[in-house]
Amino acid sequence: MNYRGVLFLLGRLQLALAVTLLIPAAFDYFSDATRFRAFLVSAAVVGLVGLLSECLFRQPQDFPFGRREAFLLVTAAWIMASVVGALPYVLILGPAFAVDALFESASGFTTTGASILVDIEAQPRSLLLWRSLSQWLGGMGIIVLGIAILPKLAVGGMQLLGAEAPGPLTEKLTPRIAQTAKALWGIYLLLTVLETGALMFVGMGAFDAVNHAMTTIATSGFSTLQGSIGAFQSPAIELVVMLFMILAGVNFALHFKLLRGNALPLLRDAELRIYLSLLVGATILLAGNLLLSAHQHDLVSALRLGAFQAVTIITTTGFSTADYDAWPSFARALLFTLMFVGGCAGSTAGSVKIVRILIVFKKLAVDLKRLVQPNAVLPVRVGRRAIPEEVVTSVTTFFILFLVLFAAGGVTMTAFGLDPVSAFAASAACLGNIGPGFGLVGPAEGYALVPGPAKLVLVALMIIGRLELYTVLVTFYLGRRAY
Repeated sequence: MNYRGVLFLLGRLQLALAVTLLIPAAFDYFSDATRFRAFLVSAAVVGLVGLLSECLFRQPQDFPFGRREAFLLVTAAWIMASVVGALPYVLILGPAFAVDALFESASGFTTTGASILVDIEAQPRSLLLWRSLSQWLGGMGIIVLGIAILPKLAVGGMQLLGAEAPGPLTEKLTPRIAQTAKALWGIYLLLTVLETGALMFVGMGAFDAVNHAMTTIATSGFSTLQGSIGAFQSPAIELVVMLFMILAGVNFALHFKLLRGNALPLLRDAELRIYLSLLVGATILLAGNLLLSAHQHDLVSALRLGAFQAVTIITTTGFSTADYDAWPSFARALLFTLMFVGGCAGSTAGSVKIVRILIVFKKLAVDLKRLVQPNAVLPVRVGRRAIPEEVVTSVTTFFILFLVLFAAGGVTMTAFGLDPVSAFAASAACLGNIGPGFGLVGPAEGYALVPGPAKLVLVALMIIGRLELYTVLVTFYLGRRAY
């Protein structure tokens, strides 16, 4: 294991994060606020540590970097980013806020969107900008960003991308991995700019538009208002946000091909068809349940509420326009089930991902057929594509492991005093990087009342979920083997 190489690259990433901390510092300085020093100090500390790490562990141009180093670097990078991101919170809100600061920072970088802030409008605007920026950086991935801007990280680039990319299959869009990373970030930036313009066009202020565009495209869900998107009371804003949440939940490889003038993959993509069908079906079921309930909803209101909540949960964004925890039992049960779905593989969405669920069900169908035709050759297919057996096995294991971690997280939360509904909702919401859950951690409550030790467990679930389970678990397995 090349630990020195990992530490060298971590230093490079720290330098990149130090530069990003200067963005809210500059915003605060030029808006005549007084919090810019907190960001300058954070940038200086992180930059100094990164520079020392780079100098002390400097590597030759083509140093060895394999899959083991890739797993360790990705896991360490996300833990490091969460700690770095917590510094401004601690400096602005005080040392007593340390655990909450780590929770808020990890929730940002992992694009979970679970928040402990109870009066968001009262927070400094520069801190709100940092919350949104951390989610935007985490949405496409810290390592993908590093590969795009730091040539040294292109060493072992495919291993790094495979350890961080959201989905069972990693698609190389261009011949060079650095070009692929730049292409992904280009699409990501384009969608962010387009949504910012659209939100401003329908009446949202510039600051709110930039922040909500960043957190929408990252499918993360931090808002500049306590009431989230519902606080704007604007159907037009909700429609724009829904459109871009849907786009962010689509495989970015399809966006890339479409921008290259090839629309055929969109028409043939089985996962995309199921994704859109789920959005429509969930909307109809939620709207129908709201119409039949005693909540006095008309058809337009029910469709508006049902559509937004279906989209925000399936894409794991976590915005809200209503307190869905007060909805009828069927609607809440459906939303809880949708927390385990997620968007398409290769999108910024979290949770299991539609293609994995599709592969599991296809595998089940094939196994049932084999009971009747034991000698038949029956490959698992998604659309026209035959899925390799090792991928099918990996996906099945992932699915089981996700459920085991969800159950373990829920049981652990009850040990800290949370009621079962809140405990298992928090576990599902953090492991799936969704944000709001039900009960004590519902959209109207947040995570402020969760005990400190329980927040640290949820931070671990956020990072494990964001890195698709295997990366973190393999890292700890390798660490155990080292001793």
